[in-house]
Amino acid sequence: MTAAVIAYQGAGPFIGVTGQSAPGGHSMKRTITRATAALLALFLADASSAAALPPLGEQAVIVDKLVSVRVADRIRRTCPTISARLFRVLSESNALKSEVRGLGYSEDVVRAFLRDDAERAKIYEKAEAYLSAHGAKADEAETFCDLGRAEIAANTYAGSLIYEK
Repeated sequence: MTAAVIAYQGAGPFIGVTGQSAPGGHSMKRTITRATAALLALFLADASSAAALPPLGEQAVIVDKLVSVRVADRIRRTCPTISARLFRVLSESNALKSEVRGLGYSEDVVRAFLRDDAERAKIYEKAEAYLSAHGAKADEAETFCDLGRAEIAANTYAGSLIYEK
């Protein structure tokens, strides 16, 4: 039984039938073996670079955005005159996922990070510290409204996720 195969060699692909010689006198089996080895090496290099990535919780740009998302969420939940820009939140969520994937993190790593109670607690703690440092007081909804208006006016990341009704 013969099978058509494609093997890349030099500048372009060699399409042939198993058992035929590829250009340069190499057998197709040898060419395919080399191609497989090259793909395996690329895969392993990608896997080892992923293993070398720092924990997602150490990626400051990602953590800062998640803290800002939490800040915006706390503002809109506490202030009755501020609401979420749902389409913007969805768009930013997708952009953040793409950014994280672009850094080399897998979907499983991201999912595990977002479900990790300790990591979530760190993000919440940073958000609460930010809220407190900027005048928001847990028992005074208007302080959250003031901060929300300031975030919107300053066009911060958190401010871009909310609007005043």
